[in-house]
Amino acid sequence: MLFFEDIDIGETTRLGAHTFREEEMVAFARAWDPQAFHLEAGAGARTHFGGLVASGWYTAAIASKLRAQACARLHERLRREGRKVPRVGPSPGFKNLHWLRPVRAGDTLTFESEVVSKKQSQSRPEWGLVFTHDTALDADGRLSFEVTNCVFVERLET
Repeated sequence: MLFFEDIDIGETTRLGAHTFREEEMVAFARAWDPQAFHLEAGAGARTHFGGLVASGWYTAAIASKLRAQACARLHERLRREGRKVPRVGPSPGFKNLHWLRPVRAGDTLTFESEVVSKKQSQSRPEWGLVFTHDTALDADGRLSFEVTNCVFVERLET
């Protein structure tokens, strides 16, 4: 991310795409979300999903990974340009998390993040809070995942 003051509302960043592989989906589910329809195609076939589906938390983890990688690429570019790199703090939380479509092995989702609002932190004046609406679209352009994120971003002026 840029410094708080340099971030514009409406700014959209393509975070990247990810193709979901069955072995990764099952490994994640085995460790973190061991529900039968995430672990085995036969068990998934007996549900309304009709087959194996990725854990929604796996989709959220991929979104988080791609967001961090996009931030790292931007910060590397700023360094190459000789510009100061802002500190990016933790996220105090998220809201409005929705898994809108099941994600299956072989599906590719494209993730984007749009800045929807920002405000200065009252408790930490050297930081601002940036709110983004993060989405994932499937290959047909259908919304599969969305969440509103919040992250602390360093301010230039305090």
